[in-house]
Amino acid sequence: MILSHGLFIKLLSPHSLRFYILVCLLAGMISCTTTKQPGYFKTIQNDTTINGFISNNFESKIRAGDNLGITISSLSPEENIKFNSAGLIVTEKGTVPGYRVQLDGTIRLYRFGNVKAEGLTRREFAAKLHTDLLPYLKEPIVNVTYLNHRITMMGEVNKPQVINMEDEQLSVLEAIVLSGDVKENARREKIMIIRETDNEKKIKYVNLEDHSIFNSPWYYLQPNDIVYVLSNTEKTDKEERNRKLQTNFSLIASGTTLLIIILDRVFR
Repeated sequence: MILSHGLFIKLLSPHSLRFYILVCLLAGMISCTTTKQPGYFKTIQNDTTINGFISNNFESKIRAGDNLGITISSLSPEENIKFNSAGLIVTEKGTVPGYRVQLDGTIRLYRFGNVKAEGLTRREFAAKLHTDLLPYLKEPIVNVTYLNHRITMMGEVNKPQVINMEDEQLSVLEAIVLSGDVKENARREKIMIIRETDNEKKIKYVNLEDHSIFNSPWYYLQPNDIVYVLSNTEKTDKEERNRKLQTNFSLIASGTTLLIIILDRVFR
């Protein structure tokens, strides 16, 4: 539509010019608004009690290839030193304290030689060692930890890493917190967990926006699990389109404003 000269001059009046600039600024501010970041447990609306919560009473069995840390203390200090300095594991970086469970399921201990460990839990193996040590040590205390059980954190987390697991399990929430939480564009509703059992790998997706995660047998991670946090590509693409639209709008608004100012000077 072609505007008459009088109407055009009216639009270019100081009041109209200020109004136009104000509208451009407001539109630019609106285009800068960001999408509200999704949170955890969005399905919990009010105070509630969750029944059927999965407990962390799982105890893994010692297997061949496990590296064990064994600490022995008692009221026999000289013998303590002998027991605690005997175990060494050869790694690519050199030797480190600990005991490697051999293919036959045994570890080699000071005074006892080969001792069967495979098939026992850490607690059971510690109790066995405690009983075996009673003839040699006064009031022995035995602590057994895993040295090579780990969780791998990948994808849209702020700190991708390998997390050492000295205990039996680690919750998926604890692993995410240790990894600096998920990034803004992460998919909280679709977290992939890869678990190796015997000769197969199982893949499970868990939803951290739904409180039913507390009832899931996958809430607690197990040794050597891989957690992959997926990227919300749809959200990322939408934000990228919004950024481009905002940039283009700003350029057009700036150019139009400059043109109006120039024309206003010409026709004043």
